[in-house]
Amino acid sequence: MSEFTHIDKNGRVRMVDVTDKNQTTRKAVARGTVTMDQETCEMILDKTVKKGNVLETARIAGIMAAKNTSSIIPMCHPLNLTHISVDFFPDPGEGSINIEASARTVGQTGVEMEALMAVSAAALTIYDMCKSYYKKMIISNICLVEKSGGKSGLFLREDHSSRPF
Repeated sequence: MSEFTHIDKNGRVRMVDVTDKNQTTRKAVARGTVTMDQETCEMILDKTVKKGNVLETARIAGIMAAKNTSSIIPMCHPLNLTHISVDFFPDPGEGSINIEASARTVGQTGVEMEALMAVSAAALTIYDMCKSYYKKMIISNICLVEKSGGKSGLFLREDHSSRPF
């Protein structure tokens, strides 16, 4: 890459000007995992965590985070999201909760950061609600697995593309 698009000719940080970019339908999918002991995972699935329904609270946190990404990531453009979903794929045998978030918009810039933010906030919410049961939880493997729309077109992460988890 010969030019950093977030830095002007004087070395000052700036937001990229997307005024002349075409509006296209854009989608991004991100995934991540929260690993814990089997007992805590079962409590989440049985809805016996004292702080409440962990997965539904984490879903709301993920959606809210996606909607507010530009308030947290300095150079992100505020986007009019047309859809955001946050889904969970528990694996109680492994003591893990896998998270997948999908974000969509019609606009001039992508929604990768919004999908990644949704997964991150959902994972942190699971940690927050369950840390009194198991402090050794690990949040891992947060990554973009799919992106479409815009000039760069389709991206599929090869090591994640064919499996939900």
